Amino acid sequence: MNLVEIFKDFSSGKSIDSPTMVRVLEDVFRTLIKKKFTTDENFNIIVNANRGDLELWRVREIVPDGEVTDELSEISYSEALAVDDDYEVGEECYQQLFLEDFGRRSIMAARQTLISRIMDLEKDELYKQYTEREGDLVLCEVQQILKREILVIDDSNGRELVLPRVETIRGDYFRKGDMVRGIIKEVEMRNNNNPVVIVSRTDERFLAKLMEQEVPEIEDGLITIKGIVRIPGERAKVSVESYDDRIDPVGACVGMKGSRIHGIVRELNQENIDVIPYTNNTSLYIQRSLTPARVSQIDLDMEGRRAKVYLEPDQVSLAIGKGGTNIKLASRLVEFEIDVYRNNEVEIDDVDLEEFKDEIEMWVLESFKSIGCDTARSVLELSVEELVRRTDLEEETVRNVVGVLAAEFDDVEGAAAQNDEAAPAAEAPAAAKASAAAPAPESPAEEVTEAAPAAVEETPEPAAETESPAEEAAAEAAAPEEE
Repeated sequence: MNLVEIFKDFSSGKSIDSPTMVRVLEDVFRTLIKKKFTTDENFNIIVNANRGDLELWRVREIVPDGEVTDELSEISYSEALAVDDDYEVGEECYQQLFLEDFGRRSIMAARQTLISRIMDLEKDELYKQYTEREGDLVLCEVQQILKREILVIDDSNGRELVLPRVETIRGDYFRKGDMVRGIIKEVEMRNNNNPVVIVSRTDERFLAKLMEQEVPEIEDGLITIKGIVRIPGERAKVSVESYDDRIDPVGACVGMKGSRIHGIVRELNQENIDVIPYTNNTSLYIQRSLTPARVSQIDLDMEGRRAKVYLEPDQVSLAIGKGGTNIKLASRLVEFEIDVYRNNEVEIDDVDLEEFKDEIEMWVLESFKSIGCDTARSVLELSVEELVRRTDLEEETVRNVVGVLAAEFDDVEGAAAQNDEAAPAAEAPAAAKASAAAPAPESPAEEVTEAAPAAVEETPEPAAETESPAEEAAAEAAAPEEE
């Protein structure tokens, strides 16, 4: 039985170098020798892995007959002559051993040990090789389609890789023999420490490698990719920066009439790709990340990593995107939590009604909540009469609540607008309206003149003009007195 030939057949196609092969063979045969002779100190093993030659030599010192004290290291002169007639006492006797001398059972055990060692070496080599290639683009051929994963063959070396279903893009459909591109994501150690190479088509690095392949400026280092975020099969955002002022990074990535980016889009099953220029200006970077929406104003909270973005009403849907994809990707790209507001909400700092529970009784707040007014602004937007009618609260209670809420915003005009409707200090307009509706009094003009100045003094502004006869009489009577 030629163990070396068996080894050569087994290791064909394996990426194991010759020095490693020789070392393994020596270890296996030394183990075989130890089992038979209890030691391997006086044995030489010569292996030629290229030619398949194997030689085992036992080396012992020649001593006179009857003076052998250690049979493992010494041989008698007469025994040495049986090996070779030219030996003399004091020389070393080299005696060749053959595999057949160890017995069939020992050779089969050595063969199993050899196969096990080679498999371990193959695992180590596979793990090392693909760990160093993590993040590299790989072209594979589909070998077998399973329920949860697809087995593919690396086109460069014929090794079997795994493409899990969760790492495929929505819409991917493969048949046996199809060629598929992906990224080497990681090497997992599964049952019995077997390394499994995971291929991915959803990883951000896959898009980066595709762009590097399609855009020479990226491969040459003139343009660098600063960030990539993806929702595989739906949308992706890529920020790029140019180190050469003469090169437009976005234009270089897109290509003439989209010639460069279209190939990538087809590879990713029509995934929409937004390419934006990178900048250190955080506000501008956020604004660009929300493309195609046009941003009107941005308020940043650098400590909390939050951004309030204000847009025109027709731009809000563009900023959010279908299913919220656009704003999600923008938040991940700039690493800020983005809140979107319409422009008519720019000056509205609304406050929840529960924030006023220290000043307003809770049952009152619950009455406002029951009609759908959960915030202070929603209460102030309604008139006092409307609030009284809908809540069944007393008018005085409603006015007190409106005053507290308006004071919170320092909204003097808003509070005045609410209180002017029936405030005690603003009775002059009401008096004017009452006098206009009443018939002309029969009493002397003097009686009218006593009430008219009082109404004028209490009224901050002149009373509304009216064509009532009573007011004309009051004006004529008051003119002589003022003179």
